[in-house]
Amino acid sequence: MAFFPARLSLQRLLTIPFVLLVLALALVIGALSYSAGSAAVDTVSAKLLKETVLRIGQAIERHVIGSGAVLEAAFPDGMPAPGDLRDETPALRTRFWIATSLHRDPNNYVYYGNRRGQFMGLWRYSADDAELRLKLKAEDARDISRFKGIAGELQPPQREQRLFDPRQRPWYQAGLRTDLQTWTSIYVDFRTQDLVATRARRVMGADGSVEGVVATDVSLRALDDFVRRLQISKNGFAFIVEPGGQIIAASNASNLRRKGDGSADRVMATAADAPLLAATYLNLKPYLADVQLAGPGSMRFAGPDGEAIEAGYARVIDSAGLDWTVVVAVPRADFMAGVTKSVLQTVVAGVLAALLVLAIGLFIVRWVSRDLRRLADGAQRVGLGDLDTPLGPQRTVEFSVLANSFDRMQKNLRTDRLTGLSNRDAVLHRLDERMANSRRRADEPMLALLFVDLDRFKSVNDTYGHDAGDRVLLEMGRRLRHVVRDSDMVARWAGDEFVVLLDSVSDAAAPERVRSQIEDCLREPVAVTEHDDPVTLGGAVGMAMFPIDAADPQELIRVADEDMYRRKPVGNTRW
Repeated sequence: MAFFPARLSLQRLLTIPFVLLVLALALVIGALSYSAGSAAVDTVSAKLLKETVLRIGQAIERHVIGSGAVLEAAFPDGMPAPGDLRDETPALRTRFWIATSLHRDPNNYVYYGNRRGQFMGLWRYSADDAELRLKLKAEDARDISRFKGIAGELQPPQREQRLFDPRQRPWYQAGLRTDLQTWTSIYVDFRTQDLVATRARRVMGADGSVEGVVATDVSLRALDDFVRRLQISKNGFAFIVEPGGQIIAASNASNLRRKGDGSADRVMATAADAPLLAATYLNLKPYLADVQLAGPGSMRFAGPDGEAIEAGYARVIDSAGLDWTVVVAVPRADFMAGVTKSVLQTVVAGVLAALLVLAIGLFIVRWVSRDLRRLADGAQRVGLGDLDTPLGPQRTVEFSVLANSFDRMQKNLRTDRLTGLSNRDAVLHRLDERMANSRRRADEPMLALLFVDLDRFKSVNDTYGHDAGDRVLLEMGRRLRHVVRDSDMVARWAGDEFVVLLDSVSDAAAPERVRSQIEDCLREPVAVTEHDDPVTLGGAVGMAMFPIDAADPQELIRVADEDMYRRKPVGNTRW
């Protein structure tokens, strides 16, 4: 007992060792908890960041992928352009209406200019309201006429004051430089003051020479809104940048800087009004400059205040020249918040246990001090191990809670919240897994993918409201799940689109039967409200098989999507 003073009181002698033991135990458990939690965060955080980056990348692809189909609908590949717009203005107007119906948000404007200086554009304000912008002589200004419906009568035209020459526009020049589809530089639209990207493609004439360029605009406002709505963590953020560093969208900073005259300029990531975003871009810039960068990556760096920042990044590239970078950054303290809280709880519990031990010890000392004999008896019982004085409440820190939290987050990322079906991420994950197995095993059975698009769904929303639309989606999801086997996957792709993945099929006969059954169940009336009569929707079902029709997930989905559009009745969008 040399550690304690020689004349230590009985009260202290009985209580101090227990208090120190409990405090030491609490500190050891806290240190072990923090170490284990830190290791778990290192493992899981990188994976979570990469999955979040991929989720944003998929949102970008969904936002811009429709523009290619719009151009193809406006001028199908191989269809020669007229030498003079006067010859085919009605036919072009019909095709442009159909093209802007494919992805009206955000592709509500498609237009065409030719080498004669003629121009025709169709702008959709709503499902049945549009305007035609027409210029038949190079020396004339454009005439703008409003109309309703695909074949509605044109109202008296209003002529623009300024002269518009399509051949001088950046989209026209960009379209001439390549025989493929191409993206123009992102610019600020002078009317909406929003960021806009234009996709263009040149169109050949009957003689095989370049006759003109067709283009469509893609507003990036919805993409910026999507990034801002992301709930990453308390202090986490995400942003999308061009190769030059200009911000396309950001959750914690503006992508435009307003000037005194009401116009706006693009904002560079290095000059963002969020210092942490600027610091993240500067630290990632050497990695982002690597033209060989493939797949998502992650890194850790010190922020402006010295705090550790975890960041994930990936490039989004398409065949038309789009090259954007997605970045997600989270202060490490956000990931460690749960671990730190658990450690603090452990330490506090230890302190409370020590106080409890101290209180019990004082009570015992006072009790035995009343009588020396009783004190001796009590001391003897303590020596014999009969002292009923706990060292403190037993406590086990379960870090499986943190792992289960990440499991739930991953599950939520792969589940559609409305229907409870799998979502796009789950479909792509299953396809990647099955295709990888097929490459390793030659006897792996084929699989079929059915792409389902409901008819008249927008009419349900417009007529009965979004609650009715949600009820329709729930019912259609239930019907699709009832048609297929338990081993097959049913997923909500986007909006009123579903994907059915049929596993282990031997030929096209079985998927064709399932397709027929799905089309039958989609045509069955569905109750949209409790009081209104059921309505009949119907739908189109496209099909593609692996490995017959495609060798990778994106191509398989594209083939099924195109097959769906070929089967979808034109103009039958309302009842």
